[in-house]
Amino acid sequence: MNLVFHALFQKSRYLTNCLNETLKQHNLYSSQWSILYCLHVHGPMTLTQIWTYLNVEAPSITRAVKRLETLGWLQRVDGADKREKIVTLTEMAEEKLPIILKTILAFEDEMIGDMTLEEQQQFMNLLQKMKG
Repeated sequence: MNLVFHALFQKSRYLTNCLNETLKQHNLYSSQWSILYCLHVHGPMTLTQIWTYLNVEAPSITRAVKRLETLGWLQRVDGADKREKIVTLTEMAEEKLPIILKTILAFEDEMIGDMTLEEQQQFMNLLQKMKG
């Protein structure tokens, strides 16, 4: 087994657990945050566009979107084709996003630790060399 993958998987689980703990104050999970952030950055999207972009299985995204819709974060509106639903952030989500973004930035700063900007860029370059 390549130790790089073991280390990546371990670090990924650790970061996800820490992010979930951080997001508790906003009553969100990292998987929900991923969807909210995706829509914040890219604007309204279809479910297919969301799961394709996030590289997550369709049923998982559908369940998460329904939950976020119930909680008042998202809404679905008819697309050009009546069968197509477009997912958008609600007004409540737009109001709360800046506060959550501050929380996320503080989390990221803490997690990045003592890595210099140069080391961060080198890390990004190495990740981009991997397939996927």
